[in-house]
Amino acid sequence: MTPATGPALVFDGDCAFCTRCADVARRLLPADVRVVPWQSTDLASAGVSPARAQTEVLWFGRGGDVSGGAPAVAAALRAAGRPWSLLGVLLSVPPVRWVAPIGYRLVAANRHRLPGGTAACRVPPPDAG
Repeated sequence: MTPATGPALVFDGDCAFCTRCADVARRLLPADVRVVPWQSTDLASAGVSPARAQTEVLWFGRGGDVSGGAPAVAAALRAAGRPWSLLGVLLSVPPVRWVAPIGYRLVAANRHRLPGGTAACRVPPPDAG
C-alpha cells in the first residue's frame, strides 16, 4: 500500500473516466505529485474512509491536509502551475467556490455516462444503514 501522504491526487482506479482524468493529471502535475488509485493507498493512515474515496477525488497536501471533490480539483490545479493554477485559484474564490461543488457532484454522479466511462464508474449508492 502506498502511504497516504502528500502531495498526492487520489482517484477511483476502478472507474475508467477517473483513470482517464488521472492520466491527464499526471501530465499536468509536477513530478513530485503522486497520482494514485485509492485502492492501492493506505487511506486509514490519513483517517479517510474507502467510502469517501469511492465518491470523490482526494487531494493530500504537503502538510497532511486532505480535501475532496471540487476543493481537491482546485488544489491539484493550483499545484499544476500556470496556466492551470489560475483555474485552481478561480475555483477557490467566491462565488465560484460556492457553485463548484454542485458541478463536481453532477459530474461525479454521471461519470459512468461521460466519455470513457463504463458501468464500473457508477458511484455506489450511500449505505441505507
